[in-house]
Amino acid sequence: MKTTVLSVHTGARRAVFDLTSEVTGFLSSVGADDGLVNVFIPHATAGVAIIEVGAGSDIDLIDAIDVILPRDERWRHRHGSPGHGADHVLPGLIAPSISIPVVGGNMSLGTWQSVVLVDPNSDNEVRSVRLSFLRG
Repeated sequence: MKTTVLSVHTGARRAVFDLTSEVTGFLSSVGADDGLVNVFIPHATAGVAIIEVGAGSDIDLIDAIDVILPRDERWRHRHGSPGHGADHVLPGLIAPSISIPVVGGNMSLGTWQSVVLVDPNSDNEVRSVRLSFLRG
């Protein structure tokens, strides 16, 4: 298995960050052919997803998270910024990892699909992302 860790500078903003080009670059750097690539976020307040970006879906996802997980004082987990407890529930809804089939060195994504880091937590400015490729 080939693996590496990326540092993603998310700043203090709550957003969706496109990782597709980084994953593609990783696959190229390890000479990937057929297999699986795994994208793993080792954080308790972030997740990884496959969605369309650039047409508003990424912003809609953050807005939907705010509806499903309101940033208020209802949460038992209360350290950090107001409503931070909601961030700790996020990985139960948006998983901290995904695996994507790789065929001929390329991710088997659909036309409009991108691999994204979903980070609603403005308290952390840098996120780690572990990429792993397992040959088929």
